[in-house]
Amino acid sequence: MISSFKWVQLKSRLVTLVMLVVLILLLIWFSSYPGAVERFYSNGLYPVICHCFHPVFNLFPFSAGDILYLLVIIGLIYLFVKLVQTLIRRQWQKAASLILGTINGTLVAYLVFYLFWGLNYYRPEAFERLHLPDTAYTAADLKAVTARLIDSANICRSRLSQSDWQRTNDQIYQQAVDDQAQLSLSDPAFRNYGAKAKSSLLTLLTNYLGTSGYYNPFTSESQVNYQMPVFLKPFVTCHELSHQAGFAPEDEANFAGFLTASRSKDKFFRYSAYYEGVEEFMFALNLQDSLSRKELRKRISPQVIGDFKAERKYWLKYQGQIERISGVFYDHFLKANNQPQGLKTYNRMVLLIMAYRKKHQL
Repeated sequence: MISSFKWVQLKSRLVTLVMLVVLILLLIWFSSYPGAVERFYSNGLYPVICHCFHPVFNLFPFSAGDILYLLVIIGLIYLFVKLVQTLIRRQWQKAASLILGTINGTLVAYLVFYLFWGLNYYRPEAFERLHLPDTAYTAADLKAVTARLIDSANICRSRLSQSDWQRTNDQIYQQAVDDQAQLSLSDPAFRNYGAKAKSSLLTLLTNYLGTSGYYNPFTSESQVNYQMPVFLKPFVTCHELSHQAGFAPEDEANFAGFLTASRSKDKFFRYSAYYEGVEEFMFALNLQDSLSRKELRKRISPQVIGDFKAERKYWLKYQGQIERISGVFYDHFLKANNQPQGLKTYNRMVLLIMAYRKKHQL
């Protein structure tokens, strides 16, 4: 009787496996049509998901998504121990059922990831959605914009007061939400779904992973590393909120986060954006004209240079093998999700900013 029940359970999980594989193949087929993804998902299903999730998970003062991740990790450890026990006891049917159940659970998580948010990776690129067809720029253009960003960062940094450096995390998160809402009013392409940002419960782990923030697609929450230098938090928060707004690729989230923070009425947010802009543009300039990069570095104020040193010192404390391994994993993750340049995708925000400035004659 027990054996018969186990066979029924095994067959049921095999049928479920086949159904999940079919659904995933349909999802992959659908994702190959960016126009359909934009119309039916990014502007159809995804806003509905946001309007359902945000009012619920915004009620939690902590990250519900982090709790979910911890429960999943505990569950996987439990399943692994149970599987080892069944194999030792030579309970082959039960072991096969556990393996199939785990595979099915993984496939369900895969489907949920893409249905709840991940399909945004396959919508038309921001260049097309924002009507930025001209992405060409010269080294001279890049140098000129870099110089302006440096000057803006220098001025903003000199105007910051002691109270700016004492901002609480909640104050920063709320300002970022307000700024994103303001940007969405001036440009509907940067829509806002009433999202919130939260401090990550896993910040110690993210330090060792070299991560300043991340987005949880299963609960539609933006998590921020609350221990990193305070001047990084405004831009990072705006970046993560941009993921919530449907800017899935990292260069697009960087770009949207930069626009949100740089247009803020809050000088601390503007400084955080310009600081990030200087870092990204100096890197891009170094690839095209290293002499100009060395020349412009002398233009950066001692205060801003001090912040670069403080950031580097912070991350160096946690650098190690874990970060290198996670970097390789995340690089492959990005490449598997329509970002063929992997981790280098982050720096492609320069292309978007240059094209946006050209279009709007900034």
